[in-house]
Amino acid sequence: MSTAKRIYMDHAATTYTHREVLQEMLPFFTDYYGNPSSIHQFGREVKKNIDIARERVAKAIGALPEEIYFTAGGSEADNWAIKGSAYANRKKGNHIITSVIEHHAVLHTCEYLEKEGFEVTYLPVDRFGMVSVEDVRNAITDKTILITLMYANNEIGTIQPIEEIGRLAKEKGIYFHTDAVQAVGSVKIDVKQQNIDMLSLSAHKFYGPKGIGALYVRKGVKLISFLHGGAQERGRRAGTENVPGIVGLGKAIELASGKLDESVARITGLRDKLVQGVMENIPYTRLNGHPEKRLANNASFCFEYIEGESLLLNLDLKGVAGSSGSACTSGSLDPSHVLLAIGLPHEIAHGSLRLSLGEINTEADVDYVLQILPEIVDKLRQMSPLYEKVKG
Repeated sequence: MSTAKRIYMDHAATTYTHREVLQEMLPFFTDYYGNPSSIHQFGREVKKNIDIARERVAKAIGALPEEIYFTAGGSEADNWAIKGSAYANRKKGNHIITSVIEHHAVLHTCEYLEKEGFEVTYLPVDRFGMVSVEDVRNAITDKTILITLMYANNEIGTIQPIEEIGRLAKEKGIYFHTDAVQAVGSVKIDVKQQNIDMLSLSAHKFYGPKGIGALYVRKGVKLISFLHGGAQERGRRAGTENVPGIVGLGKAIELASGKLDESVARITGLRDKLVQGVMENIPYTRLNGHPEKRLANNASFCFEYIEGESLLLNLDLKGVAGSSGSACTSGSLDPSHVLLAIGLPHEIAHGSLRLSLGEINTEADVDYVLQILPEIVDKLRQMSPLYEKVKG
C-alpha cells in the first residue's frame, strides 16, 4: 500500500542537508581538494575554509575558534569529552556525575569507564525528565572530576537547568560537559555565560551533513587526545579532515543561528497546535517531557493500550514519518530508558510516539496528522483486550 502523502516529522533523528549548505560543500569535493596539512597553495586554500568554519561554530555558541575541534559526529564528541577528561584528570579523582536519561553515547561511555575503575553516579529525574540542581550538588564528592548532563533530551525534549549546573560545577572546580546535540540550532547557547567547559554538537541535527560534528573544549581544560597518528586539530585529533563536512557544518550552524528566533517561534506554534489537538482528541494519552521547558520542535506522547511500533507502521502507511524515541535504539524491543526513568510503567512506555517538527513542516501537515492519528490509535485499541475492559 502506498500513499501520495509524504510528511516528515522525525527531525530529532536527522534533518536533511540544506541546499545552501550543499552548494557551499560541493567545490570541496572537486575544485578545492588539497590536503589542509600541506603547505602548498592547494592545501592553504582548503585550510583557510576550515578556519572559517571553525569561526562560524565558535560564534554560534560564544566560544573562541581555537576551542573548537571537529569530530565525526556527536557520539565521538561525547566519547572524547568524557573519556578524554576522565583519563587526563585521573590523579585528581575518579568520580563522574551523569543522569539516567542521557543518550547512549554518554551512558555507554560511562559504563565503559566504570570497568576502568571510575565511579559513576546516575542521577534520577522528575516526572518531566528534569535533573535537580540539588541532586547534582549532593552527589559531588572530593573525587568528582566531571559532570556530564545533556542540554535537552532527544526523546522527550526537556531542557535542563544548564546555567545553574554550570555555575555549581565552576564553584566546585569540576569540569562540566553537556551533550547539546539536540539543542544546538534550536536554543541560544553561550558557553561562557553558562559555564560550560565542553559541549558536543552534530551537524545533521540542524540541516547540515551527516558524519560531522564538533567538540567545544574551553581553553585550559585537561583533555587527552582521542585519536593518534597525526597533528591535525592542533595535535588533539589525528586524521585528514573531512573538509566538505566541516565546511557544511560551518554554513549550517551560521544559517541556523541567523534565523533562530524566527524559526523557534514558528515551530513552537505548530508544536502547540499538534499537542493540543492530540491531547483533546485522543483519550488515555500522556504528553512526555516538561510542558514549557522543552525544545520547540518536540512533541512526545504515550498512548495507553497500544504498541508503538504498530502505530509507527500505520502512520508510515499514511505517509507520516515519526519515531518511538531515539533513532539509535530503534531496533530494540525494550521500552525507552528515558520513559521508564520519568516513571512510566513498561506497558505505557511501549506506546510512545515522538513527532519532531522542522522547517519543512506546515500547518496543513499538522492538520493531516490530527486527522489520521485519532483514527489509527482507535483502530489499534480495538484489538487490545485491555482497552475492551476499560470501555466496559
